[in-house]
Order: sequence, then structure tokens, then C-alpha cells
Amino acid sequence: MSPEAAGPAVLFLCVHNAGRSQMALGWFTHLAGDRALAWSGGSEPADEINPSAVAAMAEVGIDITGEFPKPWTDEIVRAADVVITMGCGDACPFYPGTRYEDWELDDPAGQGLDAVRPIRDEIERRVRVLLASLDVSLG
Repeated sequence: MSPEAAGPAVLFLCVHNAGRSQMALGWFTHLAGDRALAWSGGSEPADEINPSAVAAMAEVGIDITGEFPKPWTDEIVRAADVVITMGCGDACPFYPGTRYEDWELDDPAGQGLDAVRPIRDEIERRVRVLLASLDVSLG
């Protein structure tokens, strides 16, 4: 499928690409299916995805174990229609003409499952709002 046929492209960015951006990618992929495209990346990628984020997403039936923390590339940032930043501040890239949103969310790093659940639920809410703003129907 060509990128144009996939619908809008969204990039989720955070520092370690291990928690918030991975949960957002999981929700986006789960809810949008093949009607939109998403990627995630970090300014300082961690060694692995946060185990509490993996467990929190598994509780709602979303498996993010196939993902891994990775840096973003200029090509991916430029290809995105929307860039969602989560706590990467000045490290996040900025290109004029691209839609940006900054989601202020607690960092799940080092947090237990009880602390990660509300972050997961807030990310779901925001992803649903984002998809509606992009006119992407939910699966």
C-alpha cells in the first residue's frame, strides 16, 4: 500500500521511546487499523520497552512486545502529517508546515503497573481525539 493510500501518518516521540510513545503507537494501530499509519521514536532510545507499559497494554488486549525503542530519523519526521511529542522538549525536531501537538503526560519510567494504568488510559483518550480530528474511523 502506498503511503498516500494509508491515510494520515502520525509520529509519536518521547525521550526513551520505551513507554508513552510505545503505548500511543499501540493504541493508534489498534484503533486505526490500516486506515492510518504511525511510527514512534525517541531522542535517547532505551534498551527495551518499559515492562509496566507492556503489561498495562496487555491488560487491554494490545500486544506491544514486537516493538523496540529506536531513534527517529529526519525522513520519518518529514513524512509525518502530525508529530506528537511527549516530554522530549528541545530535543524534538521541528519542521515548519507539520502539525505538532505536545502531550504532557507523566513518565511511566520506573513506575509500577498501578501508576502506568492511568497514563495508558489518558493516552487512549488522546489517541481517540487525534483520530477523530484526522477523520479516521475506528476499527
